[in-house]
Amino acid sequence: MKLIQSRDNPFFKSLKRLAESGRERRKTGKTLLDGIHLVEAYEVAIGPVETLVVGESALAGGEIAGFVGGRETVVLADALLRDLGLVDTPSGLLAVVAMPTGKAVTDLAIDSVLLDGVQDPGNVGTLLRTAAAAGVKQVLLSPGCAAAWSPKVLRAGQGAHFVLAIHEEADLATFMADYRGITAVTCLDGATSLYAAKLESPLAWVFGAEGQGVSTDLIAAARLRIKIPMPGAVESLNVAAAAAVCLFEAVRRRLG
Repeated sequence: MKLIQSRDNPFFKSLKRLAESGRERRKTGKTLLDGIHLVEAYEVAIGPVETLVVGESALAGGEIAGFVGGRETVVLADALLRDLGLVDTPSGLLAVVAMPTGKAVTDLAIDSVLLDGVQDPGNVGTLLRTAAAAGVKQVLLSPGCAAAWSPKVLRAGQGAHFVLAIHEEADLATFMADYRGITAVTCLDGATSLYAAKLESPLAWVFGAEGQGVSTDLIAAARLRIKIPMPGAVESLNVAAAAAVCLFEAVRRRLG
């Protein structure tokens, strides 16, 4: 095991760049995972990680020490691990991994989720996790969305990234025009209740940015306009919560 204690260490600097820069992640084709669960999910779905990095105190005992036992690791001083600022509460275990390349071309005939300018990393990760849990295989993110392979989105996704075809910087309008199924958007004006709408497969759901919702051009392009009935005292749902309601209503119909 190699112990790194200096912020001037070249390997630490490379970790810092991956933690902070989407450009660096795209250039190198690499990203960082935080925590045993993500590392295990990656290795089951993709294969061995490139490098395991563990905080110095985590080697004293416990789950992480057991997990890395017998494996080649790089040890970071705890202060350096915190300095990466990878997530709010670092687990003590990181991995450097190659980002899966996925399919280069979108599939126009499968259930999909389209994200229009969703900027919050936690929401994007939760949306990916919800889509994967609902059996969706493909997610498209428009320009302006949080970077799908950033550490915070990865942590919120809890392994969903490794079972999805993820397309970033996607032209959602073109995809919707060419899609061979039904496109559905959540909005209020001229919308049908989710529980009365025909949710035929294949189905592409469009979910919009926090606050602004889906852009007007995409609303106009959608074949279905859907609203979620809310008899309570609030007028809207968090985008990730709204997506969960819609996706699992479609699951309920198909399983019923």
